[in-house]
Amino acid sequence: MSNTSILWADDEIDLLKPHIIYLTNKGYTVDKVTSGVDAVEAVKLKRYDVIFLDENMPGISGLEALVQIKAITPEVPIVMITKSEEEHIMEDAIGNQIADYLIKPVNSSQILLSLKRILDSKQLVTEKTAQNYQQEFRQIAMELYDVNDYESWVNLYKKLIYWELELAKSGDTGMDEILAMQKRDANNDWVKFIEKNFVNFLKKPDAKTPAMSHTVINKKLMPVIDKDIPTFLILIDNFRYDQWKMVQSQLTDYFNIISEDTYLTILPTTTHYARNSFFAGMLPSEIERLYPNLWVNEEEDEGKNIYEEEFINKQMQRLGYKEKITYTKVTNLQAGKNLADTVSNLMSNKFNVIVYNFVDMLSHVRTEMNVMKELAEDEAAYRSITASWFEHSPLFEAIKKIAQKKVRIIITTDHGSIRVKNPVKIIGDKNTSTNLRYKQGKNLSYNANELFGVKNPADVFLPKQNMSTSWVFAKGDDFMVYPNNYNYHVNFYNDSFQHGGISLEEMIVPFIVLETK
Repeated sequence: MSNTSILWADDEIDLLKPHIIYLTNKGYTVDKVTSGVDAVEAVKLKRYDVIFLDENMPGISGLEALVQIKAITPEVPIVMITKSEEEHIMEDAIGNQIADYLIKPVNSSQILLSLKRILDSKQLVTEKTAQNYQQEFRQIAMELYDVNDYESWVNLYKKLIYWELELAKSGDTGMDEILAMQKRDANNDWVKFIEKNFVNFLKKPDAKTPAMSHTVINKKLMPVIDKDIPTFLILIDNFRYDQWKMVQSQLTDYFNIISEDTYLTILPTTTHYARNSFFAGMLPSEIERLYPNLWVNEEEDEGKNIYEEEFINKQMQRLGYKEKITYTKVTNLQAGKNLADTVSNLMSNKFNVIVYNFVDMLSHVRTEMNVMKELAEDEAAYRSITASWFEHSPLFEAIKKIAQKKVRIIITTDHGSIRVKNPVKIIGDKNTSTNLRYKQGKNLSYNANELFGVKNPADVFLPKQNMSTSWVFAKGDDFMVYPNNYNYHVNFYNDSFQHGGISLEEMIVPFIVLETK
């Protein structure tokens, strides 16, 4: 603690000499001033690690000095010390973001404890978090051997996300690389689970089959629609479970969490397929067969998700829902502002659908712009940007307006994304689809051990453009690259966030039910 510098401001500083000697013997450096004015001048000249500030001093009060000091060095922790226990003084001090609050007379142990809590808590939390994860690591590793159904996978994935967020929050624990390896191991086993079970989930659903893109409206949304209060279904494109955990605290100021559930997306994990299935309540080949005028094939230039309103209306009618449904899609900032301005008008409707495209755009922009790659250089930064966007977004403004009345909100998505790191080679003709995480086409050539291949699209209820069309899906954090211009594409796309393939991050997605407090 020899490098820790403390400023102590108190008009009775001489009476505090025993405390100051105590701190000095502990290795702290203590500068003393006797007024709020002198404290403000001191912080202009020197950077302090902690400031002890008496509330009642001549000249300007401790609270006034607190405001001025925060304007100069907002990051410095300030401990307010006062003789008064008046509630308004405590509230004013806490409102100005003090680090601690002590009431005179104080003793040396109290002061030292306050310093430890402020200065050492980060290190202590980091060490404790690392220790706890080491213990949990062994438990998760054992669970990986036994996990054999969707619910077990959800529980395991939630544990991995929990520790990823805890380790990121506590700083450098040295455990990040170990957790990343454990997530890769989990994804490798998840791929095996999907290869073994996915076709049966679609062809032979039973009681253990999870809710999926085409069944989630029926299985999870219909039971929570309340005929007495408005329900808002908010689908945020490309919104992962870890991103939900980052914005959760912002929403729980206004809402109670009724359920924090998930569902399993279909393949490919892209907007074209997964979201159309979500709204239609059908798998892609079924949509193409029953509504050929509403299904747009991949090689066509027309937008791939322009009939969502029709799909959700048709599905809800099939499910026996007879009330009016509103549908709003937000694809740019102005549309978001319009939603925030007019969302109150939707309160008279019992069921409202809002599709919000931002996170998907963020992942694409991050791939294409170097500045965004730097801002979102890793998973933690990517989550942080999402949380910051949400906090300041028109969507959050709209949600806060909705929260003024008794409502129920479902927050979900159509798929997630994964940060890709490992290129695998594939060869296809000029008509092969361009997505890095899945491809459909004729005469695809690849290593069968590296990709999940589907020779017969009907097995996974995907459209078949011609007799020799087949599909392949990337596994884990792989991405597909053609041999020509191989190095360029590897360098360009490596470490980018992509979707379309098989991973926990893409396929296990949030389905959150909230109700106004």
